[in-house]
Amino acid sequence: MRVILKTDIKGVGKRDDIINANDGYARNFLFPKKLAVEANSDNLMKLKAKKEGESYRKGQELELAKKQAEKINKLTLDLKVRAGENGKIFGGITSKEISEKLKEKYNLDIDKKKVNVEETIKTLGRFSVEIRLYEGVIAKLLVNVEAEK
Repeated sequence: MRVILKTDIKGVGKRDDIINANDGYARNFLFPKKLAVEANSDNLMKLKAKKEGESYRKGQELELAKKQAEKINKLTLDLKVRAGENGKIFGGITSKEISEKLKEKYNLDIDKKKVNVEETIKTLGRFSVEIRLYEGVIAKLLVNVEAEK
């Protein structure tokens, strides 16, 4: 019997997979526990519509991420920090601070987890920071760290 899985089942398949299951397994286990539905024409059409909707939504998110990446690539984020005589910063600049400054200065709401700073910035100068906006879409932000006067 062909069934459409409603949830991930270890050793059987992932959600929305169409699998061949034994009749007894489907009728006595999968259907009563609402883990699967029969793969009839109605359910197959619903599954197809759902996948098309997800595909459309992902395409929209990808386009939005590409536009945001273009905008970020043109930006330079200037940060004023307290520093010692030899150009070392008191503390450091983290991805959280970069995310907050982007929100404050440019009204870009970017999660701190998407900002990729290899190591905490601890000196004055210019740094290139990667921002992973979406799968396969990476923007480069130029961060200019200057001493407060």
